[in-house]
Amino acid sequence: MRTRVAGALLAVLALTATAGCASDDGGSAEREPAAKAEVAADRVEPLADAPTPQLPVTVRSSDGRKVTVRDGERIVPLSGSLSEIVFTLGLGDRVVARDITATFAQAEKLPVVTRNHDVSAESVLSLKPDLVLAETTTGPDEAMDQIRDAGIPVLVVDPAKGLEDVGPRINTVARALGVPAAGKELTKRSEERIAAVRKDIPKETDKPRVAFLYLRGSASVYLIGGKDSGATSLLEAAGAVDGGAESGLEKDFTTITTEALAKAAPDAILVMSKGLESVGGIDGLVKIPGVAQTPAGMERRVVSIEDGVLLNYGPRTDEVLKSLVDQLYGDAK
Repeated sequence: MRTRVAGALLAVLALTATAGCASDDGGSAEREPAAKAEVAADRVEPLADAPTPQLPVTVRSSDGRKVTVRDGERIVPLSGSLSEIVFTLGLGDRVVARDITATFAQAEKLPVVTRNHDVSAESVLSLKPDLVLAETTTGPDEAMDQIRDAGIPVLVVDPAKGLEDVGPRINTVARALGVPAAGKELTKRSEERIAAVRKDIPKETDKPRVAFLYLRGSASVYLIGGKDSGATSLLEAAGAVDGGAESGLEKDFTTITTEALAKAAPDAILVMSKGLESVGGIDGLVKIPGVAQTPAGMERRVVSIEDGVLLNYGPRTDEVLKSLVDQLYGDAK
């Protein structure tokens, strides 16, 4: 999944493309979470009134270029997060392709223009897009240059690293599509919903320590998130402590070791649902060296959230946060 998120995670994903992505609400942290602990439904909720783009517009891209968008009838977002924003703004009928990480229901039938998480310039150009939306981590560079050389406007958006990025990313995309008012409306809706979830977090409980583990059993990839994993902001919003970051892991991701897990000392473990499935569920997770010896492993306390939305930091972040809060606190709420 490319969302919003650390470059190292994208590099891992490029090696594990078969893992896939997709989102239901959480159950008890003591029950097997893989089938339940996701966002309520893997659909986005567009604004009630679809906006009418006012084009052309010229906007500044994160790569320093000025990008002029003259038409917005054929849009290609190159990440699941960006696709989610376009659809939620009410412009999904203009999207003609998707990245492999755009797994929500409204986008699932669109042609995929990435291979192993790399952009296929030929596939993109064959669809004759008016605008391509990309992340700073989208690549390879040769493919992106080929798209630009064909005269297609390419807007590059800064990656999502935390809750503070929700509004800026929505507004950046909305301005490029000629619907700035819709961007403000969606930002307001998203921020209000996130705030509402945060009000429901139990105040009298101790802050749980949570370790974010990135798992791809099929590729023998077992990583623990550190300061730049992208999960810290979400965990803190849920009233928790990022155990990996707090234990001193400076990198975004580090290979799991017994020592690293002991220092993180998690009360709960946060995983992507496909990752959990890839290691054989909770039974397989606790067999990873060091996991069973943590408080989370001993209690089998695992929070599972769908890959395609966990770190997007977009219009559905309130749903992700609610699922996280429900699974972390359960009956304490």
